[in-house]
Amino acid sequence: MARNVVVVIGVGGMGQAIARRQGAGAQLVIADFDQELLESVAKQLEGEGYQVTPVEVDVSSRPSVAALAERASALGEVRSVAHTAGVSPVQAPVVAIVAVDLVGVALVLEEFAKVIAPGGAGVVIASMGGQFHPAPTGQDAIRLATAPAEELASLPEVAALTDPGAAYAFAKRINLLQVRAASSAWGARGARINSVSPGVIATPMGQAELASGHGTAMQTMIDASNAGRIGTPADIAAAVDFLLSPAAGFISGADLLVDGGVTAAITTGRLG
Repeated sequence: MARNVVVVIGVGGMGQAIARRQGAGAQLVIADFDQELLESVAKQLEGEGYQVTPVEVDVSSRPSVAALAERASALGEVRSVAHTAGVSPVQAPVVAIVAVDLVGVALVLEEFAKVIAPGGAGVVIASMGGQFHPAPTGQDAIRLATAPAEELASLPEVAALTDPGAAYAFAKRINLLQVRAASSAWGARGARINSVSPGVIATPMGQAELASGHGTAMQTMIDASNAGRIGTPADIAAAVDFLLSPAAGFISGADLLVDGGVTAAITTGRLG
């Protein structure tokens, strides 16, 4: 029997939580750009009993992502893929946000569509922030959703981005369209692909956002939400677990908003 391979791209807080939830009894492939972090997480997971293969990857590079997909498929049947790698506006300039959060997602969707096993599933981590960016419509939406990864950065809407916050929200909105479009290619292999849009999560990235200039506004949103608390990596891992499981077998090309009710509070007028 072929070994079940679970791939987690990005080993920050959410990636680690997903790896622990999905990796028991499987061949776990973890990938990240930060080699030091990657090796540290691999060592920790191995100490907890997981079978781990760490692979350094640059998600903005097709050869790098293709090599990761090939490495994973050589280990067995790629049944689960969780793409969590990303950078935020307080971490990176526009060019890096486009390269990682937009182009990187396209490359992962395209390359893993070639190796995902029948019955397999993938999840892309998007963001609550994408919910508040105007959604493109008609042919614009189709063009942005289906453009080959190498062409994305040169599209007029992308080339016009100058503010990191706007670039991040734009990328995360387009991620939802990219996942929707990729559902057909993944479906041709008998697999599914969905996205999760987290709210404010207690990861280093989330904590950096809370400590930034708009942290007070973010805390106000959290306080006014249904949950009334910051999210945890375990909250996201639970949502990803559902979407990767047979229980979600009739779901593909969809987004699951996991924000504790922040978006609901904003869009229904509780918050301005």
